[in-house]
Amino acid sequence: MNASELSLVEYDFERRFDERQAFEWMQENWRQSFMFVGLYAAVVFAGQHFMREREKLNLRRPLVLWSLSLAIFSIIGAVRTGLYMTHVLTTSGFRQSVCDTSFYSAPISKFWAYAFVLSKAPELGDTVFIILRKQPLIFLHWYHHITVLLYSWYSYKDQVAGGGWFMTMNYIVHSLMYTYYAIRASGTRVPRPCAMVITATQIMQMAMGLTVLALVYNWQHEVRCPSNMSNIGWGLVMYLSYLVLFAWFFYKSYLSGGSSVKGKRAKAE
Repeated sequence: MNASELSLVEYDFERRFDERQAFEWMQENWRQSFMFVGLYAAVVFAGQHFMREREKLNLRRPLVLWSLSLAIFSIIGAVRTGLYMTHVLTTSGFRQSVCDTSFYSAPISKFWAYAFVLSKAPELGDTVFIILRKQPLIFLHWYHHITVLLYSWYSYKDQVAGGGWFMTMNYIVHSLMYTYYAIRASGTRVPRPCAMVITATQIMQMAMGLTVLALVYNWQHEVRCPSNMSNIGWGLVMYLSYLVLFAWFFYKSYLSGGSSVKGKRAKAE
């Protein structure tokens, strides 16, 4: 077995995963994402009202376990999807990596594509810790959670081009982010530059997301780069808003001489 073959070893649970059933379920049920975000919004505002006159909860140990579990999930997802994307890039080139839709059905990545989409629902639990611990809850945090859940479910059902880049980048960023959160929650002091690097990585992710969407738009009629104007349009709005909000967060957190936003959690898509 050569290095290329070794890098694409499939695990049994990945190979046996039925992506066709997953696609069918998502096509029939993707609108349930609106129910999730509706409940989420209710919990956010009702929870803040409930905690207003109450003492904050510590929850240090549950938060460590929560962040660590999401970190491990993201790291494994980043490795598996990263191997697939590296294979496509090295064997077929950058354009194919953008226009590729086999990411949703390839043995090595199909499970992790579906797991990524579904994970956006339990990730809403991040906000529960913020509310119960009475930490500052910024607009970027809950806006990101709502929009990324809606867009991920909406995009998966159509298997649009660019998905491999979006999911792999997000897995990588979340690997860093949740590892950082787990270390901080354990009480370990993390150097300030680490937080700066994570936020800078999030900004680069948004810039790359815009680039990929622009390329899909440009190539969708020249080569097989399947997507639709609705998906591209909403994606551009979403990534552009993220880029602006994360850049502003970076400026206010690390560059401006005004009030610090230390402790506020900002998550990437």
